[in-house]
Amino acid sequence: MFLNYFALGVLVFVFLVIFYGIIVLHDIPYLIAKSRNHPHADAIHVAGWVSLFTLHVLWPFLWIWATLYRPDRGWGMEGRNASLEQRITALEQKVTADRDSPKG
Repeated sequence: MFLNYFALGVLVFVFLVIFYGIIVLHDIPYLIAKSRNHPHADAIHVAGWVSLFTLHVLWPFLWIWATLYRPDRGWGMEGRNASLEQRITALEQKVTADRDSPKG
C-alpha cells in the first residue's frame, strides 16, 4: 500500500517538474530580451505565451529575435549604414560630375 502512494507521489512530482520546466523554457527569450533592454521585450514575452500554446513553434524565432539586439550596438546595422551612405554620396557626386562635364 505504501508503494502505491509513493509511486503516485513520484508521478505527481515528475508531472509538476515537467510542467514548470516547460513554462520556464518558454520564458528564456523574454529573459534574454529583458537583460539586454530589448525595445520589444513585451512583444517577445507575449509571443512566448502564444508559442507555449502552439507547441513552441515560434520559440526558435523568438530566441533569434531576442538575441539580435544588444544595448551597446543596437541591431548592429549602424556602422554599415554610415559606410553605405558614404558610398552612395560618392556615387551621386560622380554621376553629377559626369553629367555636368562637357562631352568632348
